[in-house]
Amino acid sequence: MQVLYTAEATAVGDGRDGEVRSADGVLDLRLTTPTELGGPGGDRTNPEQLFAAGYAACFHSALKVAARQVKVPTPATEVTARVGIGPDGGGGYQLTVALHAHLPGVEQPVADDLVARAHRICPYSNATRGNIEVALTATV
Repeated sequence: MQVLYTAEATAVGDGRDGEVRSADGVLDLRLTTPTELGGPGGDRTNPEQLFAAGYAACFHSALKVAARQVKVPTPATEVTARVGIGPDGGGGYQLTVALHAHLPGVEQPVADDLVARAHRICPYSNATRGNIEVALTATV
């Protein structure tokens, strides 16, 4: 594979209660463990929120690509990603993802097809396929 772009970020401090910074300094965030995982929660982000944001943005881009490929106008779409975390039964943890795409003005079968196409295009979907349960829904 020819790499077109590489993002770099470093975590420092105490893991989920530390900080993350991108190499270019654009991303510089303090983290905290959510209360649901035994942490203090609060007004800081966490790895699952960061993953959800990245997946939502990437999948939305893939959805736009899929729509252009089949020449379906999609002026006001949005994608929401919900990332869940829980024990895997073997002493570790695993993630689940639910992606919801809203495609107003598109017929339901077309929206469903576009979401399926986007799932084949999106690099996050390709990276997680077979590793993380990903549920897809589309509304119009």
